[in-house]
Amino acid sequence: MALEEGDTILCTVERIEGTNVFVTIDGDGEGSIMTSEIAAGRIRNIRDYVVPKKKIVCKVLRVSGNRIDLSLRRVTQKEQKEVMERYNLEKSYSGIVKGILGEKAEEVIKKIQKKEKLYDFLEESKKNPEILEEFFSREQSKKISEILNAQKKKIFSVKKDILLTTVKSNGLELIKQILEGIKNAEVKYISAGHYAIHVQSSDIKNAGLVLRNIISDIEKNAKKSGMEFSILEK
Repeated sequence: MALEEGDTILCTVERIEGTNVFVTIDGDGEGSIMTSEIAAGRIRNIRDYVVPKKKIVCKVLRVSGNRIDLSLRRVTQKEQKEVMERYNLEKSYSGIVKGILGEKAEEVIKKIQKKEKLYDFLEESKKNPEILEEFFSREQSKKISEILNAQKKKIFSVKKDILLTTVKSNGLELIKQILEGIKNAEVKYISAGHYAIHVQSSDIKNAGLVLRNIISDIEKNAKKSGMEFSILEK
């Protein structure tokens, strides 16, 4: 899936050149981080924050052709935890395949990764186990399904804070109509015009996609009603 502004992704630091840090992004080429996006405040030694070959979680700021601008300082602890948990799950899934296929595992994993990430493929197989037989024998597929179904499901939660305001006399009713139309998410009132949108899912990728679609719908509906809308970054 193509990267979008606001995505949080796992990167590997490759090199530091002047005021830029260059990283590789799994499946999406190379990205760069300006010094001002490494950490807030003055940075005396950039290597206190980034070290070559170390994995870090970044947020996508802009995507322009092959250029991907990233930020390290804008990633919250929660976002960092969720991305690392997904990475560790993918390693766990790789271990499952290796335990069943042995020496042939790497070859099969590469074939799967030509289509999609191993994590996404095995997560989808929980709902549609028949897709496993494209790469595994029927017996192997059954073993993988049994292992995956025996694992305790982890629920991921993603959140965005928004501002939704208007000076119209029926403003409260307009806001209520927009927010009540939201499905597959929880809306929490924080303060005047300030709301938090929560989405939960056993698949963090799906949770992020659902949240992005909800935010996009709110923005469109707010614009139609002549309301002020903005996303609060934390």
